[in-house]
Amino acid sequence: MTGKAYPVRRFFEGLVGARALPYLLHLRPLEWPIMSAHFLLGSLLALGSGLPMGAALLGWLVFVALMNGGTLAINSAYDQDEGDIGYLKAPPRPPEHLLLFSGLLLGAATLLGFLLPLPFALINLACVAMSVLYSVPPVRLKARAGWDLLINCLGFGMLTPLAGWALTGRPFGRAILLATTGFAFLFATLYPMTQIYQVAEDSRRGDLTLVIRVGVGRSLVLALVAALVAHGCFLASVLAMGRPPLFLLPSLLGWLAVLLPWLRGWRTWPDSRHEAGMYWGLGAWAVTDLSLLALLWPWHR
Repeated sequence: MTGKAYPVRRFFEGLVGARALPYLLHLRPLEWPIMSAHFLLGSLLALGSGLPMGAALLGWLVFVALMNGGTLAINSAYDQDEGDIGYLKAPPRPPEHLLLFSGLLLGAATLLGFLLPLPFALINLACVAMSVLYSVPPVRLKARAGWDLLINCLGFGMLTPLAGWALTGRPFGRAILLATTGFAFLFATLYPMTQIYQVAEDSRRGDLTLVIRVGVGRSLVLALVAALVAHGCFLASVLAMGRPPLFLLPSLLGWLAVLLPWLRGWRTWPDSRHEAGMYWGLGAWAVTDLSLLALLWPWHR
C-alpha cells in the first residue's frame, strides 16, 4: 500500500507513522473535498460568503472530518473489504482498533455539534444515528436493499447541505428545502454507481445491495429516472426564488453524458470501467453544485 504505486501514502506514512496510517486511510480523506463542497454549499446559499470563519471551521470539523470520517471508518470496520472501495484503492487491512476509533470520532462529533446552532446539532445527531444503523449488525441497513439507498439519499443527499445551511442559524425556506430534496433524488442517481463495481465483494459478504437485488441494468434506469426527478426539484427551487433556470442545463446534460453511454454499454464494461463511471458521476455532481450555487446565490444579502 505504500510502495511506488502510492507515493502519497509513503508521504503520509512519514508524517503519522506506519501504525497510524491505516486509521487515516479508512477515514477516506479523498472524499472530504466532495463532502466539504456539498456541506458548504448550504452555508453559501444561506449567507453567501458571510459565514464567520470560526463557525465554518468547527462545523467542517464536526460534520466532515469527525462525523463523515467516523461513518466511513465504522463501515470499513464491519465490511473488511479486500478490493477497492469508494475513495480508497487497495485498502489496507482494517486495523485492530478501527471500530473503537470510529466510535470515538462519532461520539466527539455528537458532543461538539452542540456547540453550534441547535438545528445543526440535531441534523448531525441524526446522521450519526444513521451511520450506526447503516453499518452495525444486527440492523446493518446497508445489507437491506432499499434501506441502504434511503439512508444515503437522506444523509449525504439531503441532510449534508441542510447542515451547512443550519450552521448559519438561518431558518429553512422553501427554496432550500426543494433544492435539498432534489439532492436526495440525485444521490439515488449516484448510489448505484458506487455499488456496480463492488457486486462481487458484496455478494461474497452476503450483502443484498440495491444493485444485486434489481440488477445493473435496472439500477442504471433507476439512476436516470432519479436524475430527472432531481432536476425537476431543482427547477422548482429556482422558480421559487424567481430566478431564470438557464444554468440548470449544464447540470442535466452532464448527468445524461454519464448515464446514457453507461446504459448502452454496461454489459461489456469491466469493473474498472464501472468504477471510473462512478468518478464521472462525481464530476457531474460538482457541475450540479456549481449550477445551483450560481442560480440560488443570495445576492440580496
